[in-house]
Amino acid sequence: MLAVYSFWDVMWTMIVFFAWVIFLTWVVMLMVDNFRRKDHSGLAKALWFILIIFLPVIGAFAYTIARPHEADYGLDTGAASYAPSSSNSPAEELARLNALRTEGAITDAEFESLKQRTLATS
Repeated sequence: MLAVYSFWDVMWTMIVFFAWVIFLTWVVMLMVDNFRRKDHSGLAKALWFILIIFLPVIGAFAYTIARPHEADYGLDTGAASYAPSSSNSPAEELARLNALRTEGAITDAEFESLKQRTLATS
């Protein structure tokens, strides 16, 4: 006897299939994110990897909740990536640099270097 596969059965199958695709994509993106991070050691990366592989639902949710914001990834935000804004006056630029130094985003040495660069371009 031939089973009837109705329209709604097809729709449900597609929903389940795409849910799995989305979940697997999420897990792969978490793995890539885990290995790109610079704020923890290789042991921590390995433990997150093992947790996400062997307990994918719990591990993926735990990693998503526990991971830091983008600004906390240890990426270089200092003098090498700084480009002074040409629309601001030097005084506004120095005030912005001082705010960055106060927040701890740049060191005192970076501040001095960027201050010299700002004053030289004005």
